[in-house]
Amino acid sequence: MGVLKETPLIGIHRKYGGKIVDFAGWAMPIQYKSIVEEHMAVRERVGLFDVSHMGEIEITGKDAMKFVNKLITNDISKMKVGQAKYSPMCYDNGGIVDDLLVYKLAEDHYLLVVNAGNTDKDYDWILNNVQGMDVDVKNESSNYIQLAIQGPKAQELLYKLVDVDLSAVKYYHFELGRLSGNGVSAEGIISRTGYTGSDGFEFYTKEVDKAEALWEAIMSAGKEYGIEPCALGARDTLRLEAGMLLYGHDIDEEHTPVQADILWTVKLNKEDFIGKSALQREVEEGPVIKLYGIEMVDRGVPRQHYEIYKGSEKVGDVTSGTFAPYLKKYIAMGYIKNSIVNVGDEVQIKIRNKLLRAKIVEKPFYKRR
Repeated sequence: MGVLKETPLIGIHRKYGGKIVDFAGWAMPIQYKSIVEEHMAVRERVGLFDVSHMGEIEITGKDAMKFVNKLITNDISKMKVGQAKYSPMCYDNGGIVDDLLVYKLAEDHYLLVVNAGNTDKDYDWILNNVQGMDVDVKNESSNYIQLAIQGPKAQELLYKLVDVDLSAVKYYHFELGRLSGNGVSAEGIISRTGYTGSDGFEFYTKEVDKAEALWEAIMSAGKEYGIEPCALGARDTLRLEAGMLLYGHDIDEEHTPVQADILWTVKLNKEDFIGKSALQREVEEGPVIKLYGIEMVDRGVPRQHYEIYKGSEKVGDVTSGTFAPYLKKYIAMGYIKNSIVNVGDEVQIKIRNKLLRAKIVEKPFYKRR
């Protein structure tokens, strides 16, 4: 595998029997027991993920808001302290550098949470665009751990451990607070964003030396709720059921937010931002291809790069595909020539040299009640 980076919880992953793989240069568990069991724990009870491999970039200074707004397609000008926002960050041609979360910690202090494999690239891109702005940019990734507690029982479990009124923390909001249990206590950010489609929270702290003790405190408090340690395999099936995009699969520098069907993240009425003119042009002309949701009619697992056909014509490619454990269906997302298909239309996916029937469906595939 070469020398892989490790999160401070690598010992825990081994202790819990995690199957370690190379994920974007990180030694990370792909599963503990089974992907299906972990997936169902998050849909029905609660699961705990180590997401400390994610990147954290802090931007402070007088021009912090203006600068972040220039970098991303979404608009943070009206954000309040304690709010989070999802956004792509684009190149001049509209291709996506990364998709990220922006946390507003103070009027002049923002935390950008970026994808693990893109952290260095993102940091360089941000630094290269600072010119003329009164800001300080720091890559703080190695100083944070992040634990994600996901599932319908997450709030009940965390009430035993935190000093924050979690019912008051709305979706895409956060509070600063303390997580304590099993004789360990740490200050951090308690947010409600999530990448699973189930309810849940994230705990970010710079008290990195307490990582293992915090994990064990959450596991211990979660016993009565049937908590499971969860890994990247379940994270992927969960986010795909919820129609959430994965960088390097559904989005990348070759595709724009318009093509990726996340136009709601592109605020063309705000001041200039990187990629604005290219995206404006694409909106006016209409995208050549668009990301669609697909559900298999015939039995077969659609995988990334599998070809999509309509009749005898190849019309696109699968970007992500899996068996969805909760829905008990085979699902996928893929880019298809725009205006060729509509929701409800039948297409075929080439699996092992056979064209298997599938249909175009609305995203997300799963919505929590």
